[in-house]
Amino acid sequence: MTELRKMVTFNLADGRFALAVSVIQRIIRVVEITPLPAAPAGVLGIINLQGRIIPVFDIAARFGLPERTMQLSDQLIIAATARRTLALLVDSVDDVIEIPPEQIISAAQILPELPYVEGIVKTDAGLIFIHDIDAILSIGEEDVLGEAIEALEENG
Repeated sequence: MTELRKMVTFNLADGRFALAVSVIQRIIRVVEITPLPAAPAGVLGIINLQGRIIPVFDIAARFGLPERTMQLSDQLIIAATARRTLALLVDSVDDVIEIPPEQIISAAQILPELPYVEGIVKTDAGLIFIHDIDAILSIGEEDVLGEAIEALEENG
């Protein structure tokens, strides 16, 4: 028997997306975001979460979705990449779903120009794009982000 993949679904603009439950640390309501000078494109700034400095990433921009004003109803998904913890700004978080791996279509077959989409699954409610959290930032962007956060911490 194949093990089901557990995913948390969320909304951005009119699209539905998902992340593996295993990478999510928590989900919080949007809080004030402090700008981060010299941050790579897509990084809105940083938040302080229980003493940890966490960069906030606008994944809507990564998906080419229209820019919009942050709302009080927005949420932050705190998720761990292989190199760091990020907060992802989303419109709303829906629920946890279980997907049989054989129902996931590889994104490379359909959308090879979007390297941060791992796969797509078709549900009764429509398509869900499965986000690859480790591909959200390139190694160069990770390095720039790390340097920007270090500079901020040094300058206090």
